[in-house]
Amino acid sequence: MQEGSDGKVEELGRTLVLEVGRVTEGAAIAAAKLNGRGDVKAADKAAVDAMRKELGRINIDGTVVIGEGEMDEAPMLYIGEKVGTGKGPKVDIAVDPLEGTTLCAKAMPNALAVLAVSEHGGLLHAPDMYMNKIAVGPGLPDGVVDLDATPQDNIHALAKAKGVPVDEITACILDRPRHADLINAVRETGAAIQLISDGDIAGVIWTTDPDQTDIDIYLGSGGAPEGVLAAAALQCIGGQMQGRLLPQDDAERERANKMGADVSKKYLLDDMASGDVIFSATGVTSGSLLVGVHFHGEFAETETLVMRSKTGTVRRVKTTFRNVRRKLALL
Repeated sequence: MQEGSDGKVEELGRTLVLEVGRVTEGAAIAAAKLNGRGDVKAADKAAVDAMRKELGRINIDGTVVIGEGEMDEAPMLYIGEKVGTGKGPKVDIAVDPLEGTTLCAKAMPNALAVLAVSEHGGLLHAPDMYMNKIAVGPGLPDGVVDLDATPQDNIHALAKAKGVPVDEITACILDRPRHADLINAVRETGAAIQLISDGDIAGVIWTTDPDQTDIDIYLGSGGAPEGVLAAAALQCIGGQMQGRLLPQDDAERERANKMGADVSKKYLLDDMASGDVIFSATGVTSGSLLVGVHFHGEFAETETLVMRSKTGTVRRVKTTFRNVRRKLALL
């Protein structure tokens, strides 16, 4: 529960859950109009513009804590920007209007519009830098995997906890040169690897339903902002996650210190996302997590995953929008 701008104690309500879903739907529709056009910047800008306008209609006193960059780097949805009408609960906002800009530009699977909302102070203020991450789904012993353990030890520990041979474990890893040693270490155990080109928020979420996704564990480094968004999703749906910031130079270390982040700390799930958290993702292009936006003349169809930690609810919402050209004009 939070104290609103009028001094009354307020909490995140059911209506806000639906409104958060509408925000990612709007961003996804705007970005999807540019699917396959090869213009990364235009697709990202369309999603950012739409998400900001939709956020402006919600009765919240919101502050962007994970955004498109710092104020001098991003024209909107920058870190520290105030969003919402200013009337309603005081909340922290984490956004990735287009997770997988390249995926959208090339019409490849798994591009998403993503948003998380928490009670004030509920989200880690992570700078835009790399974060080393490890994540597994729910129903496993606490601490079954550890960021400081070797990949081999983590794979063997996970297989033992699941009661399966190692060769039935599949790890999801971003396909990057920096992960060559990690990939070799995992393959040495006999476990399988699903390499992904982009979209590590979806990669972390896949670990929560291995029966459907065949992904048991997420390993490797990716964006810290995406790490916080993924942690918000796990806080809602269950699972374990750890992360540590990986500054590449003194400038990034200084930025982290300025934001109050500790580059030496191993952040646990509750350190990255806590309290009452709402997470929403809408598919831009179809993938293993969500169906992408489909246009049919004046109609647009979306699929959205909306979750809330306080209630433990997980909703898959399929929505049909009429007069989509008018909606895009309003965005």
